[in-house]
Amino acid sequence: MPKRILEGVVVSDKGDKTVVVKVERTLLHPVLKKTVRLSKKYHAHDETNALKEGDVARIVECAPKSKLKRWEALSPTSAS
Repeated sequence: MPKRILEGVVVSDKGDKTVVVKVERTLLHPVLKKTVRLSKKYHAHDETNALKEGDVARIVECAPKSKLKRWEALSPTSAS
C-alpha cells in the first residue's frame, strides 16, 4: 500500500526538527449539498529545520518517531 502524501501550510516551526502542518480538505455535506472545508493539523519530522511558518509543505506517512509525529516533511528538492 503506498504511503499517503498530504500538502498543507506550516503553522508552527517552534519545535526542534518538528513542524505543524495544517491540511485542508473539502467535501460535500450529505444533507445540505454544500461544500464544507475541514482542516486538521499534523506534526511532521523536519530533519534539517528547513521549513518555516507560512511555507507550503508536503508530508508523507512514516513509522512513529515520537508520541505525536507519524509524518515526515519531504525536502523541497524532492517535492516536484
